[in-house]
Amino acid sequence: MQQNTSRLKIALIQSSLHWENPSANRDMFGDKIKQIEQDIDLIVLPEMFTTGFTISPANIDNQEGLITLDWMKKMAGSKNSAVIGSTVFYDNGNYYNRLFFVKPNGEYDHYDKRHTFTLAGEHEKYTAGTERLIMHFRGFAICPLVCYDLRFPVWSRNTENFDVLLYTANWPTPRINAWDALLKARAIENMVYCIGVNRVGVDEVGHQYPGHSSAYDPLGGLISLTEKEETIIVELVKEEIDLVRKKLRFLNDRDDFNLLN
Repeated sequence: MQQNTSRLKIALIQSSLHWENPSANRDMFGDKIKQIEQDIDLIVLPEMFTTGFTISPANIDNQEGLITLDWMKKMAGSKNSAVIGSTVFYDNGNYYNRLFFVKPNGEYDHYDKRHTFTLAGEHEKYTAGTERLIMHFRGFAICPLVCYDLRFPVWSRNTENFDVLLYTANWPTPRINAWDALLKARAIENMVYCIGVNRVGVDEVGHQYPGHSSAYDPLGGLISLTEKEETIIVELVKEEIDLVRKKLRFLNDRDDFNLLN
């Protein structure tokens, strides 16, 4: 089947999570993915979709990250779609909040969360990443980031002319107004489609999550938002990005800078 490189159809799976239970979460998301009837290009899962936002990575068997990566490859192949989500990952003596972007042919790349959430002590348990990832897939350049990264516009800045900013998250109810405002802001300032996938439900430490998985167009217009456990599908149009940037040449006036780690 020839892929349409001018449109990108994305499934945002918003769900509650089984606490620190990778097998149960893989089974659950496997069922949700199987229920998608449309032809999809990307399937996006929440942050730490196999465990919930745990600050105790040692509770998770060190092999679970590789098992989850193999599962993502299987799901991607079964749907001829890329699968994206972050998971607890053990690598060379360190734990990472690692996002994988897995293509239908099994090829993949990863991004390690740059901004670990110090308020919860994530920085004490997980090693922070140092490099962004730009994936080119079916005619779109996509920059996937993780949760707390959303608060840092310099790290999200569109210096490579990518088309989509994509955030996976476990973003709690008390700060959901910031989630909504910042997703919209990242779309506007970068002239990109901005996608955020959050979870719902209550975790084992009492944090409540309201969803608000959503998509914004390159001018910050809301395309879709949901507050319940469901899969929503949005379609992105490459020509819309090109037209907006040609008419409103704001990216031409970007400040030049270099990031120092």
